[in-house]
Amino acid sequence: MNPLGDCLQTGDILLGLRTQTKLNLLMEISRHVERMHGLPAENVASALLRRERAGSTAIGEGVAIPHARVKDLDRILALYIRPASPLAFDAPDGQPVSDVLVLLVPSPAAQMHLDMLAQAASLFSHRAFRGALQRSETPWQIKQCFDDRGACA
Repeated sequence: MNPLGDCLQTGDILLGLRTQTKLNLLMEISRHVERMHGLPAENVASALLRRERAGSTAIGEGVAIPHARVKDLDRILALYIRPASPLAFDAPDGQPVSDVLVLLVPSPAAQMHLDMLAQAASLFSHRAFRGALQRSETPWQIKQCFDDRGACA
């Protein structure tokens, strides 16, 4: 069973997203969630911005995992975004971010939220997994990396 892979759909994999700042990225994510999943963009944006203000969700090695509990969400949503150009994200290693995994969970969902974050951090800690993502050129290939985490990690 792979809960993270189960929550990520190809329609929520955005490659080459043109955005210049972390704030613009979070707003684009919010609008995408509204279009694809019917959640008000302002709910998603406020939850993501509130979490980001508490501290950067960049974890280093070019990876950020923005995450938040979202009001009126009935299931976990995962989105993978590869910006057209790496973004400054206040990462602990000072490196710009090129891999963004967004986790949105129902509120309240404390343990589920923590479990998904732990799985994501574990996956991205593997250089082979990050490399496989970077070599992937289509949403389907990226989905396969998450689904077959053992093959990529």
